[in-house]
Amino acid sequence: MSTESNKAVSRRWYEEIFNQGKLEVADEICAAGYVNVDPYGPPGGWPVGPAGTKAVVGTYRTAFPDVVFTVEDQIAEADKVTTRWTAHGTHTGSLPGGIGPTGKSAVISGISIERYENGKMAESRVSWDFMGLLQQLGIIPTPGS
Repeated sequence: MSTESNKAVSRRWYEEIFNQGKLEVADEICAAGYVNVDPYGPPGGWPVGPAGTKAVVGTYRTAFPDVVFTVEDQIAEADKVTTRWTAHGTHTGSLPGGIGPTGKSAVISGISIERYENGKMAESRVSWDFMGLLQQLGIIPTPGS
């Protein structure tokens, strides 16, 4: 597949699956062995395959039902797409670890590097501002407060 095709698949991940909650799209665009590598994922990592995407999205859309991801930049080369994104939403549901709803809005940024095989997302490695999220929600103090 071309780099432009891979970028289009990546945009579907953010726009259709995350923003619109169309979890069934994961079955179309994620490989059976898809792996989401996230340092803030659950112990042992997210499930493999489309189920992993559904688990990630389900977790965060439960905590932030109005979440909206914006793709800020994408760079593609060979079988990889790097996406810089921002996400904003209101924390009205529970997060893992016993973090109950705070009612606060938050804006975070992150970068994902996705690898593609045969036109499907095979791997995603993500780095995002988890500490900033916890600070915005009032779970941990901001420096100097």
